[in-house]
Amino acid sequence: MGKPRGVRGLRVLMWVVIAVEVPVYLVWLAQVGYLTGQQLPPGDVARWAPPVLLPPVAVLFCVMAGSTWWLSVVADHRSPLREKWIVAPLVFVAAFSVLCGVVSAKEPSVSVGMLSTVITGLGMIGLFFIPAACSRRLLDVIRRRSSTASDEEPQ
Repeated sequence: MGKPRGVRGLRVLMWVVIAVEVPVYLVWLAQVGYLTGQQLPPGDVARWAPPVLLPPVAVLFCVMAGSTWWLSVVADHRSPLREKWIVAPLVFVAAFSVLCGVVSAKEPSVSVGMLSTVITGLGMIGLFFIPAACSRRLLDVIRRRSSTASDEEPQ
């Protein structure tokens, strides 16, 4: 039995977001991290921290949260995204990412903040959905969710 066209389209859309936005986000993080670190005094050891630590931390926290969420969806459990220990690292990555984007600009402005927010949001979404896009259970989960939703509709 073949996959429904909608599921294939969803998986393709997820991979397009992942393949386009994740590399853009990670390169952007390294660049703004470098520029942010350069604003620290010369000789300060922390100058290397933003460009070296921020991209892997973003990948780790976003993929970890996405994996935890996806495993709960597959197991049909309550979403762990309500737990503070899952949300806190995501908020940290988002806030630090946007902050580095704004601080690294020569002339910080609202538009720089908005651009940093958009790049951060799309990149984090791409990283978050990697486990779901890789999963062989995606079709099963969609079928289960759609049958549950159709059973709950009033007649």
